[in-house]
Amino acid sequence: MNIDIIPQDQLARLSQLISDAETILITCHKSPDGDAIGSSLGLADYLRHLGKEPVVIVPDQYPDFLMWLPNTEKIIRYDKQRDKADLLFKIADLVFCLDYNAPSRVDEMEKALVSSPATRVLIDHHLNPDVPADLIISEPEASSTCELVFRLVWQMGAFPTLTKQFAVPIYCGMMTDTGGFTYNSSRPEIFFIISELLTKRIDKDKIYRNVYHNYSESRIRLMGYVMYEKLVYMPEYNAAYYTLTKDELKRFRFIKGDAEGLVNIPQQIKGLRLSISLREDTEKDRVVWVSLRSVDNFPCNLMAEEFFNGGGHLNASGGRLNCSMDEAVKIVKDAIIAYENKLK
Repeated sequence: MNIDIIPQDQLARLSQLISDAETILITCHKSPDGDAIGSSLGLADYLRHLGKEPVVIVPDQYPDFLMWLPNTEKIIRYDKQRDKADLLFKIADLVFCLDYNAPSRVDEMEKALVSSPATRVLIDHHLNPDVPADLIISEPEASSTCELVFRLVWQMGAFPTLTKQFAVPIYCGMMTDTGGFTYNSSRPEIFFIISELLTKRIDKDKIYRNVYHNYSESRIRLMGYVMYEKLVYMPEYNAAYYTLTKDELKRFRFIKGDAEGLVNIPQQIKGLRLSISLREDTEKDRVVWVSLRSVDNFPCNLMAEEFFNGGGHLNASGGRLNCSMDEAVKIVKDAIIAYENKLK
């Protein structure tokens, strides 16, 4: 199966950029998820295979259920080691931008990223790439950025010599960005890639358990609370939403990652087409994080752009509102009514 991702001239240029670079950085978006961390670690392992010493820099904390991935201990957090990271950006020769389509997605790291004299390479699967990069690898139809990293490494001819250190994070990112291969994952290329990753003797069942069966008791109780007390079901629109306030998150001893996947659960309701999560930021006032999930052809990304200052993929998108929770709920109701025809 042909899974080549870029023309040969661009491939040769990328190879030369990597070969010439002494200091290589790999970056991803704020609040890194499985795809952001997985693609970063996978690419870093490939570059080490080439004799390079890449540095992965992430804007802030990533979920506890990803900390088991190989080489996470080498990751630099910008919010914890800003001076060191800023220096690396100033001396870098090559910066990879993974899993984000705009510099604003790296939050407080944006200035260091944009002002860096390094050559930038974007590898991403979100719509409308707007990162100032010298080489852009953008495939919105891809399941994940991890898929793109695999295809790039495959095209480079390096996959046969790589090990589980590469395969595990790449599989993990593909799995998490498709909800365990339940959406955006019907192309045969995806399962060809999975079959190749399995040749590295990865334990895909254990990877699943490490991600989805690795929560605290508090997270399980939070899930029950959300579904029983907070879920608002709107059968006339085939939609549902729920809210989580700072006080509620504190009550359930919320840590980064505890809200992952909750927005998917209402989709188990027969006929539901749209599920929306509203979660107050635990540190900032009047900031509400929005997650949207849908099925079939309902355009989460369009709703996120129009109502929630966000975007993403057809069936999985997100955004941010700078308002109170009551105001956020009103916006959600307005959005659902505006998309009534598509929901029905």
